[in-house]
Amino acid sequence: MAKQVTIDAKGVHYTPLNQQIRKAIEDGADEIVVDNVLGQRFIGDGLRGNATIRVNGVAGGDLAMFMSGPTVIVDGNAEHAPGNTMDSGKVVIHGSAGDAVAHSMRGGKVFVRGDIGYRGGIHMKQYETQRPILVVGGSAQTFLGEYMAGGLLVVLGLDGAMKAREIGSGIHGGEIVIRGDVDDACLAAGAKKLPVTDEDRARIAPVIREFAADFGLDAEPLVKANYTRIVPASARPFAGKYTWE
Repeated sequence: MAKQVTIDAKGVHYTPLNQQIRKAIEDGADEIVVDNVLGQRFIGDGLRGNATIRVNGVAGGDLAMFMSGPTVIVDGNAEHAPGNTMDSGKVVIHGSAGDAVAHSMRGGKVFVRGDIGYRGGIHMKQYETQRPILVVGGSAQTFLGEYMAGGLLVVLGLDGAMKAREIGSGIHGGEIVIRGDVDDACLAAGAKKLPVTDEDRARIAPVIREFAADFGLDAEPLVKANYTRIVPASARPFAGKYTWE
């Protein structure tokens, strides 16, 4: 039988709050519900295993940093850098998130129903089959996918026009997939557009369907929509900037 633990975070500093969460997992909790969260940082950081953490409120910075395995579901917004350097697991945010979402993420999935701030997906990376995935339901701000070294970043733009400029600045691995057309003027130097092939669609469709299921959306119009795929123009985008003597 699944063991559920409920924690009231009202007025609790992030350090003892995270100690309570860790203790619950050590004691065998399968699901931890954290109520009245108001900006407490580092929730889920470094946790391992298969537990589910449900955050009711606004999650503070570095949610699920270094996490390996658990699922974190936020019924609200999240501050900066959820999924920072995450190894595996899943983060589902039913609101919007701040800057640097999925910063240096190495594996797992981060799904954000709303918008994200600046530098989403910065320095995402992958190793062999371990590939991080960031999906944004709304829009993203400037420097999306900056210095990406691997992974998949999808922006669906469900709530309005894409806002990002300088997309893919310094990208040298991975791919950015944006629903609809992307003006060439929005691309940073070192990024280029490619047509989305049938093979690309087949690879991306399961991710879109999973995202839609998590947020109660109709997946098929999203799967069938037109997309722009942005990839590195070079594996060494700044090679010409260096001076060798």
